[in-house]
Amino acid sequence: MYIESNDPEGPKVYDMIIRQIFQDLVLPPSIDDMRAYVNPDEVCFIIAIKMRKTSKHITLKEVAKVNYEADDDTTVVLIDDENYLPNILRTLWKTNGRENVHQPSRYVIHMKGEHEVSDLVVDDPHENLKRRIYDAIFRIVPEGFKIMKDISRDDIVSVIATDELIKDEWVEKAEEYIVELNTPKTWD
Repeated sequence: MYIESNDPEGPKVYDMIIRQIFQDLVLPPSIDDMRAYVNPDEVCFIIAIKMRKTSKHITLKEVAKVNYEADDDTTVVLIDDENYLPNILRTLWKTNGRENVHQPSRYVIHMKGEHEVSDLVVDDPHENLKRRIYDAIFRIVPEGFKIMKDISRDDIVSVIATDELIKDEWVEKAEEYIVELNTPKTWD
């Protein structure tokens, strides 16, 4: 974790703030490294966070059985793992419309017609982690810094925040942080 600032107390203060927010959101085991730049004179805040690798996504066929019953013209989903039920419902509502997804009992879902839903992703740990990191960033960014630019890519979440127009030099600095975080560490 590296924090840069033109204010001599800035790195120490932001280190404390960032660590506390990461602890609150249980993020330390999920973060590989981080860079931040704080400049109160230019009203600029830049942060880049490298996420650790996550487990693979979970598809519907891994947590439920999907069958098409031709005589009723109904696709039936039988839930095997109840832990994924909220995600399954959310995903089916999103893809088929809430009004077309019926749950007659706790572990059974019906949809009129034939639906190819076995390969739908019902849980994506990578996206879940990314969402939690964005939550942390929005808590870390100084109050009043309403103008933000997201330059995230792959496993790095990076945001530039200010209350003015975003300068090219800030974007370049954020890009440098991304390159640093993507460069494998060597122990010479």
